[in-house]
Amino acid sequence: MPDRKMFWRIIRRIFASNRARLLVILLALGAGATVTAALLNLQIDAKRRLTTEFRAFGPNVIVSPREQISSPNGATLSETLAQELGQVATVPGERPVSGVALLYVIAEVSVDRSAKFVPVVVAGRRVMHAIDRVTGASAPQNDQQCSAGSKVAEQLRLRAGEKLVLRDAGAQATCQILAITSSGGTEDNQVSVDLGMSQHLAGLPGRISLIQLRVEGTPAVIDKYVASAAQRFPQAEVRPIRQFTEGEAKIYDRISGILSATVVLVLVLTALCVMAAMTNVAMERRNDVGLMKAIGGATRRVLRLFLAEAALLGLTGGVLGAAIGILLSMWLGKAVFGIAARPRLIVYPVTVALTIIVAIAGAYPLRRLANIRPASVFRGEA
Repeated sequence: MPDRKMFWRIIRRIFASNRARLLVILLALGAGATVTAALLNLQIDAKRRLTTEFRAFGPNVIVSPREQISSPNGATLSETLAQELGQVATVPGERPVSGVALLYVIAEVSVDRSAKFVPVVVAGRRVMHAIDRVTGASAPQNDQQCSAGSKVAEQLRLRAGEKLVLRDAGAQATCQILAITSSGGTEDNQVSVDLGMSQHLAGLPGRISLIQLRVEGTPAVIDKYVASAAQRFPQAEVRPIRQFTEGEAKIYDRISGILSATVVLVLVLTALCVMAAMTNVAMERRNDVGLMKAIGGATRRVLRLFLAEAALLGLTGGVLGAAIGILLSMWLGKAVFGIAARPRLIVYPVTVALTIIVAIAGAYPLRRLANIRPASVFRGEA
């Protein structure tokens, strides 16, 4: 107990006698911890952010009929398959599988004010989620809302707010144009309606052409989901859209690699700064070490004092810097992604531990104090 009290008394005296130099070391460790915590938090949060950003590009998994039927509307799937696909297990903690169920129909379309009918692809769609059933009345309601692609609108001279008349296989329905859309893809040549209306026009109640899914997670998670769904539903062909999944993986790997390399560089520079400051500290403490060894202090105990000093500096710098770094990452996430990065609790202890390791590694010059001989110090030779 007396040794322990003396140990901490000496530690307090060390901090009190070298405030300016220790403050410089503390600032270096705190700055390193701040940058490290910010980059680590952004790196962990980048996966979720990239998934959110890629969601805007649409689905990454397509489910279509395995059999091909030579009919105007092609092969179809049961509408209940959409709900069952949402129940296929993914990685715990990930978002539920979501997507859109579609039925494509080649129908004749005319503006309500005109008697001229033009064949157009009508896409019936309905959003589905893991807990939702893709259901609805198979018969259309009057004056349902729909949207027209820009090329269809140009061909028929459509304007928002007008009514469309659609007919196919003896069935007829009307809808009001909510908007004219332009995506640069095949949707520009289609009229989008509710799934129930397209089923009514095609005479295919409870049937769909395909399902577009958005499966959250890494490419490995997506591949696992595709394999599980394909095994569970042999009547359907489940395939990922490779350019999305592989593109997402490549971008995340590059961002993760850059952030990891930057963290390593920051830690190395921080260690060098601490090492330079500790070299001066070692030069100043030669007389103190010589005196401690002269009165019976073992080399092991002397080194333990300085290692404890470095560890306390690393702990203080890590605790303060990690907190500031996480706040900084939230601001950077807001600036880059438009949404503040979510604080990750694992970042805090990891950053503090890395800062302590860097502080102890930076204290390497203090090992030179172990070789000091008390007699040389008192003679002024050291």
